[in-house]
Amino acid sequence: MSIEADSQLVEDYCDYLMLQRRLSRATVAVYSQEIGFFLAYLRASSLDVETVPVLEIEKYLSHSRQDRDLSARTLARNLSSLRSFFIFLQIGKIRKDNPVLHLGSPKIGTRFPAVATVSEVDRLLDSIDSSNNLGYRDRTLFELIYSCGLRVSEACDLSVGDYAIRSLRVLGKRNKMRLVPVGEIAQDYVNCYLADIRPALVKGNLSEKALFVGRNGHKLTRQAVFKRFEMYCDAIGLVAKVHTLRHSFATHLLEGGADLRSVQELLGHSDIKTTQIYTHVHTDDLKKAYDTFHGNPKEETE
Repeated sequence: MSIEADSQLVEDYCDYLMLQRRLSRATVAVYSQEIGFFLAYLRASSLDVETVPVLEIEKYLSHSRQDRDLSARTLARNLSSLRSFFIFLQIGKIRKDNPVLHLGSPKIGTRFPAVATVSEVDRLLDSIDSSNNLGYRDRTLFELIYSCGLRVSEACDLSVGDYAIRSLRVLGKRNKMRLVPVGEIAQDYVNCYLADIRPALVKGNLSEKALFVGRNGHKLTRQAVFKRFEMYCDAIGLVAKVHTLRHSFATHLLEGGADLRSVQELLGHSDIKTTQIYTHVHTDDLKKAYDTFHGNPKEETE
């Protein structure tokens, strides 16, 4: 296939993921990027999607792991995107079989989410210079992400109409809607941002409905959020990602006595097993605290 034909195929695949499978934009972006890598590999190897055998696909995955230094988790996700892609090809009658249907995923060890302490979150948020419009917008954005446990994509997709003083309407994965409360500190920042900062940023662009906008007056991108957050973390020597705020939100709620079901609803998890991982983080913290103050019982003599 030519580059133009591959581009059209990826575009059609993205439409399938969004319209048929109803995946989030973030997931579609990740899947389409991986399929782009795969199609480029096929072109370089003089292969095409209609006939590429499973052995060549295994070779591609091995190539990805070595040359792109991918983790087992990322490889598993990429294999999932390939399975989905070949199903799409079958539906479109481009290919009769799914060569990756029975390929096993690499083993993935349990990975607990990175969590910042309350004092670390406070230190990060307080370090943001909110004396200028972009700084105030950033402080508002990160206060809201932490206060509501938002995914970055969810925060970027918020519209002005989703905010209602004490609550926030959030469109999560698979277009699942949830209503989450907004803490008082975040409320104060959002109210002021809407009254003074956002109007200055949109510069009369009344057609823009996004809650958070960039200096150009248009919807803020995930990439811009990642870059700004990294800048603030680097400035204070904190090792964290934007998603750390969501992880910290969940863990701090559990530490404060919230029940697991409530945290599940606030995070928008469809399966409580996804939420349960935060109980392990909380338990590990308790164990560390116990060992610090009481010592390790196994090391005590009779």
